[in-house]
Amino acid sequence: MTTDLWYLALTAGLAAALWIPYIACQVMTNGLLAPENYVDPKPRPVPLWGQRAHRAYLNAVESFAPFAALVIVANLAGKADAMTAFWAASFFWLRLAHAIVYWLAIPFIRTLVFTLGFVAVAGIFWEVVK
Repeated sequence: MTTDLWYLALTAGLAAALWIPYIACQVMTNGLLAPENYVDPKPRPVPLWGQRAHRAYLNAVESFAPFAALVIVANLAGKADAMTAFWAASFFWLRLAHAIVYWLAIPFIRTLVFTLGFVAVAGIFWEVVK
């Protein structure tokens, strides 16, 4: 397995697990789902940290698709190299940092790590198309 694919797998695992803090917040705040919650899908209120956890999860899922596609294309096209590995590793660590600073409501740093995550995806794109 290439380094790129390793970090793709780690990023998939991270994105798949980021719903857990939000659901934990839901249960801690509102208890388990009741039958009426299955009929009325309106979100139940949660504290701000729970709302941020939910947004961090959604953001991770949204940003995963282009990252995954580019890592796969780089590998299929035989363009996976040290640079794509660097960008893939960077993306994973930046996404982890993004989730943490989002949960903790740290301003400006969240925007910085999000932007750097985009730069990492752009870096992989560049390696694929050049």
